[in-house]
Amino acid sequence: QVQLVESGGGLVQPGGSLRLSCAASGRIFGIMGWYRQAPGKEREMVANIGRTGTTNYADSVKGRFTISRDGTKNTVYLQMNNLKPEDTAVYYCNTGIVWGQGTQVTVSS
Repeated sequence: QVQLVESGGGLVQPGGSLRLSCAASGRIFGIMGWYRQAPGKEREMVANIGRTGTTNYADSVKGRFTISRDGTKNTVYLQMNNLKPEDTAVYYCNTGIVWGQGTQVTVSS
């Protein structure tokens, strides 16, 4: 079974940017996505990308976040710009039934 490893989280001030990476241990043919879970809240979809590059975004991140994938590296990225305190959460990479371990993103001054 493929494994997913996220990286790139951290502490950033409001208005700042971060880029998350998700490296898969093998070739991914299906949809890859980013989800997040804030304390006391349910996990929610942030963005996903299909094999042909079709993307979907949560309304709350449209225009600020961009998802992309590099098939040669089996990696998916999430570029996050103009971050807000409400973006604070653990971000998880997903494909099918496989989840990464998550990476913490904290937006605070």
